[in-house]
Amino acid sequence: MKLSKKIIAATMTLITSLSMTISEARSNKKPFTSTIMHKLEVDTVDSGGTLLFSDSPEYVTDNGILYTDVVEGDARILFYHLNESNVKKRIAVVVENVSDKFNTVDITRGVMSKPSADFLEVGKSVQSEYMSKQYHNSVYMLKGDKKLLVDDISSYLIKPGQLVYGIYDFFAAHSVKVSVLMYPQAADPLAFSDWAKIFPKDEQRLRGTYNNMNRIITSRKVYDPDKDGISYIMLADDVNDLFKIGVDSTDSSEVKNVGNYGINYTINLKTKSPTRICLSPLGGVYAGAVRVNYKGKSKMIPTPKDKIYFGDKTPKEPESVQKAREEGLSILTNYTELAELGIYEGDVSIEYSPPGASNLPVNIVLMPVDKK
Repeated sequence: MKLSKKIIAATMTLITSLSMTISEARSNKKPFTSTIMHKLEVDTVDSGGTLLFSDSPEYVTDNGILYTDVVEGDARILFYHLNESNVKKRIAVVVENVSDKFNTVDITRGVMSKPSADFLEVGKSVQSEYMSKQYHNSVYMLKGDKKLLVDDISSYLIKPGQLVYGIYDFFAAHSVKVSVLMYPQAADPLAFSDWAKIFPKDEQRLRGTYNNMNRIITSRKVYDPDKDGISYIMLADDVNDLFKIGVDSTDSSEVKNVGNYGINYTINLKTKSPTRICLSPLGGVYAGAVRVNYKGKSKMIPTPKDKIYFGDKTPKEPESVQKAREEGLSILTNYTELAELGIYEGDVSIEYSPPGASNLPVNIVLMPVDKK
């Protein structure tokens, strides 16, 4: 079999990085074991409605409109903001019927965190509820009507230093203008939205409107743990899994969703025999949840299960390891942190979305069940 230039290059860089990692482990007087992993080839298709992502400014110092745009059909709103002022605030999502018809907005799924200064706990709790619970509500509007998308959101008081994070999927029968507001605690959000100014984006520029809010990743072949050994699928690295490009409706500038926050992934796998599947963080501290669909049943799995977060003990990848991983080879060591997703045989589907406050990218790792 003729090896590609990429695999040859990846092998050489991986050998170099392994020797460096072993030396580092020895200096720490800890045992070191490692196994080569191969990238599992996949096909990727983006589909679905429109994502409105409101995360700029992330640290909000005043009152105003954080993001706004007009959508129709299937849509998702994700907002992630921290009260950086010195007084309590409220947040709201206002929908305005900008069509000339009677309009209905049906919320099909969603959750918002209680305000908190524990960012990782907020991120994990939102992901866990989003992956496990259903939410149904409908908003009915005559022409020109303004209403709250979800009444409960505006009931929370956000103290200085606290974060709020919410995700809602909905279907708008006709065009609606959606606006995310942070406003004074005693104000009426609907009246406030009539005169509020739009905040300028911060340097991170993480807000925008993105088409095709869902990503379907399907393995090209049946994974055979006996023949394929340990394999991995990269998520949210902008090399193997590209970040979405969109538009900031407030100034028409092009924006990149660094991290693909608010994008819902469906990862379709087929295994020949029982396979252990794990999630491994590569960018640092991580706290989230996934939903696994298997043999007609669905369950939410926290990542990790036994504590709020993990990833803080995984050593930072040397540049050579990162490059080798991007080209198709990586290493699984006894230093690698893994969140167990379970053992599966046959068809299995994993629903994943990058959680707020967590670091990326992550690996989905497939391996024989006897690997520890």
